[in-house]
Amino acid sequence: MTDRILVTYLYHGSDPALIAEMIRVEQTIEFPLDLAPEWIQDVVVGKVEEILSNSPDIHQITISYNPDVAGLDLTQLLNVLWGNASMFANLKVIGLELPAVITDRFKGPRFGIDGLRKFYDAPTRPLLTTGLKPMGSDSKTLAAMARTLVLGGFDMIKDDHSLANQKWSMWEERVTTITRAVHEANAEIGGRCVYAPSMNLPFDQIKDAAFKAKELGVGALLVLPGISGFDAMRSLAEDDDLALPIQGHPSFLGTLVTSPQNGLSHGIVFGTLMRLAGADISIFPNIGGRFSFSADACKEIQLRAQEPFGKMKKSWVAPAGGMTIERIPEMIEMYGRDTALLIGGALSRGDLGENARRMTELVHSYS
Repeated sequence: MTDRILVTYLYHGSDPALIAEMIRVEQTIEFPLDLAPEWIQDVVVGKVEEILSNSPDIHQITISYNPDVAGLDLTQLLNVLWGNASMFANLKVIGLELPAVITDRFKGPRFGIDGLRKFYDAPTRPLLTTGLKPMGSDSKTLAAMARTLVLGGFDMIKDDHSLANQKWSMWEERVTTITRAVHEANAEIGGRCVYAPSMNLPFDQIKDAAFKAKELGVGALLVLPGISGFDAMRSLAEDDDLALPIQGHPSFLGTLVTSPQNGLSHGIVFGTLMRLAGADISIFPNIGGRFSFSADACKEIQLRAQEPFGKMKKSWVAPAGGMTIERIPEMIEMYGRDTALLIGGALSRGDLGENARRMTELVHSYS
């Protein structure tokens, strides 16, 4: 366990020693190093720990930072990780280790894997999740869909992330209507399905809307940290008066990870940062879906979401993006049972109720 923040960067280019010097200064003082007082040079500025050259043009640079430079907040920790360095070409964060003095500042997922297993009395099986689609549907149509999914045995139903405040289905009307339908359907079958409305709202409305949603009876929240901010999600997750499970959605985060030479690794964004910010469930594109994530990237996300990380609970992974019922056995083989199986639009191909029951039967066979 390190007592400093360790960040490993992959750099494509020449003169790695020069870029390492630039990074350690830019990520801390952003000031001419020779003009800084000696104690600031020694204590505040990052230290180059190692440069490994895989070839003349590919290098791994590890820089350590005094944890005090991260202050007390997630916002500054993100700034130290990828602030000004994000504007350097051909640079990618591929490794991150945090000391206990940092991880102990964050609560992480409120429920995590064990908490949601206890809530659903599901000690071994994966969870069944889905999204309400498509945009343009009115609130009654979406509520009828939710009712069918509850009766079909689902654990969690989320808004599609693009459902916001559109004229077809305004946020409060939608949340009220769908919540009522979910509660009524649960009452019919003795179910515990929860509805997670999308918190895709202006920043100054998110907290009030979250409490309004809880007052209306929702059982979880869907948050888009790439749009609203990782710290906005953390604020919701850590609020003891709110105390709802959080699903973290990948919208707007893709360009952080998709370039092999720029950005941050998949595991750091969708595993480490989602977990630090309190996501009980981290949604990301699965291999073989509509997007370009590789098997290695997906497994790295799971590793980061579920490896020992301070005192934080483990997050569920929800590989998604064009998945079908037929791929469920393959997904469970790849990720294991600590997986929230998210099948969306494919459930509407044919009879929604029949497909929901078929998926439920298949997933419960892993109990």
